[in-house]
Amino acid sequence: MGSAPASEDVASEDVASGDVHLPSSVQTAAKILVVGHFAVGKTTFVGALSEIRPLRTEEVMTEAGALVDDLAGTKAKTTTTVALDFGRLTLNDSLVLYLFGTPGQQRFTQLWQDMTRGALGALVLADTRRLGQSFDVMGVLEELGLPYAVALNEFDDAPGHDLAEIREALDLLPETPLVRCDARDRISSTHALIALVEYLLNRTSDTSDSELEHV
Repeated sequence: MGSAPASEDVASEDVASGDVHLPSSVQTAAKILVVGHFAVGKTTFVGALSEIRPLRTEEVMTEAGALVDDLAGTKAKTTTTVALDFGRLTLNDSLVLYLFGTPGQQRFTQLWQDMTRGALGALVLADTRRLGQSFDVMGVLEELGLPYAVALNEFDDAPGHDLAEIREALDLLPETPLVRCDARDRISSTHALIALVEYLLNRTSDTSDSELEHV
């Protein structure tokens, strides 16, 4: 990894310079949430993956915000998402994903709870330096019944931990995907998203099989 932190204040590379139209063959669109605590890299992640110029609603952080937001480990962060990030990724000729990045501060929880409507699932970005801050996010998803996978955004100064240790620390179910990623890197971020999509597809298949068994 490079020397720059894998955080939301890193300007992501524009994947596309102009409008990108969906192929006429696309028949299915899925809404995916990218969630996580404050300054975990959600804006960077959406920007790295989006095939169109992502929509961002970032504002400069103020001294008033510093009184309510935990800025530990985020000294270089100067802006924050106040509504959502939006991007689009076409997976194949028939399936497109719409990515919605949510604000990380607790005061915006109601906003992103509303954004879960119609969502197929969520990717939770986590930071090993601040794992405890992920519990509230996962708790809301579980209350809403929205399936999710967890991706560890590997910041350059974060301590290394075995995935089994992280899984235990986060108290994840055995079937919940847990992967590593670098939110700045398109390929790495794609692999994290694929882990979520495969999990969601398997859940759908298992549900269908279970329904057939009871017919």
